[in-house]
Amino acid sequence: MVHIRYDGRSVDITEEQLRVKASMSDAEIKDRVARYFDVGLKQLEFYVIDRTPKGDLVVRPEAVYG
Repeated sequence: MVHIRYDGRSVDITEEQLRVKASMSDAEIKDRVARYFDVGLKQLEFYVIDRTPKGDLVVRPEAVYG
């Protein structure tokens, strides 16, 4: 499962729907997410990809503290 937090909403998509694998690079995953949302890759510049112990992916904005 791929959990994406983008533009104020949360979306869960299967890896098959997004055509990603956990073994892909962050850049490749961001490219697929940008295509899914039909936005430029620049929109995801400050996003991170977390890989959970269960094998799920979490695509989210970079956390800013302070």
